[in-house]
Amino acid sequence: MNMLTTLPTTLGRQPWGVIVPLTALVCFGAAVLYSAAGGHWMPWSALHVVRYLVFLIMAMVIARFSRDFVKMMALPIYVMLVLLLMAVEALGFVGGGSQRWLNLGFMTLQPSELMKPGIVIILARFYDMLPPGATREFRSLLVPGFLIGLPTGLVLMQPDLGTSLAIVFGAVVVMFLAGLPLIWFIGAGVAGAIAVPILFFVALHDYQRQRVFTFLDPESDPLGTGYHITQSKIAIGSGGMFGKGFGNGTQSHLNYLPEPHTDFVFATMAEEWGMMGGLFVLFVFGLLLRYGLRVARDAPGRFSRLMAAGLTATIFFYAAVNLMMVMGLAPVVGIPLPFMSHGGSSMMTIMICVGLIMAVDRWGKRDMRGSFEDS
Repeated sequence: MNMLTTLPTTLGRQPWGVIVPLTALVCFGAAVLYSAAGGHWMPWSALHVVRYLVFLIMAMVIARFSRDFVKMMALPIYVMLVLLLMAVEALGFVGGGSQRWLNLGFMTLQPSELMKPGIVIILARFYDMLPPGATREFRSLLVPGFLIGLPTGLVLMQPDLGTSLAIVFGAVVVMFLAGLPLIWFIGAGVAGAIAVPILFFVALHDYQRQRVFTFLDPESDPLGTGYHITQSKIAIGSGGMFGKGFGNGTQSHLNYLPEPHTDFVFATMAEEWGMMGGLFVLFVFGLLLRYGLRVARDAPGRFSRLMAAGLTATIFFYAAVNLMMVMGLAPVVGIPLPFMSHGGSSMMTIMICVGLIMAVDRWGKRDMRGSFEDS
């Protein structure tokens, strides 16, 4: 009887104002994947919906985690993810020229994806333990530098530039919000500007350098290295305001558009649904990011604020880079579009971020109820 009365209360406390639009976006993505597969539920569309439902339940479970439990698990999770990245180097299989995945039998796991929320959690825990005044000391930079550098180096060895940039982005957001001196970030920016030309010719692989050249001038080789982005822009532009209609896309159906179900799923969508479809996608992401920022603003305690803000920044990076990439505003770095691209590891990562943000939201509401009752 208690379970019957508790369950509706638990369901009622879910942030349905975010979950419902996200579910609508996933269903929209499933329709796009259905069309990209030539009108078939398999192999992409049906799995896309099933994965979302499974990971939505996972997110709701994560949202029930206590603050102390998440703090306690920050370091073990980080260590486990580093070990998994090392296992990729030793046991991972190669796909698309990169060694990024572990075959677990029941699923194929990309550990570097999980490091995106993992780095946010461990840094939020570190700065939560650090006295506020100590953020101006170099120990506030040295330990995080090691925590960031180790997984980033392992991911770059795979090689996966896009994921390594996502890890660094989330980490830098947490460090900035933790209160590190602004001059350090300015100095890092200046050093980065000096180092980029050197690293471009020394550290990047040939295909990564070619992506940068292609980004700067994709029309110079429209049938070669510039093919991906050229076809993506053709697909987006041909959709116009309302698109060609569901199932009537030509770039994806005639195999002109590469990776229409993963990296370039937005171009597949825009060709059939036009600008109105694109505005719907942006609207849902706007709702999610606004929710994350509100939760971070109202979060109880330093750890909660840093974690919620860092996870929101990670989701923003996913969406912003993918959308810029398919429109030719950023180099092609292989980052999927959340809730629309086919892929289990990326869907799981994003739903972990959503679940943890929901947990912070619950912590804040619980503390507010406790304060109200005390008064």
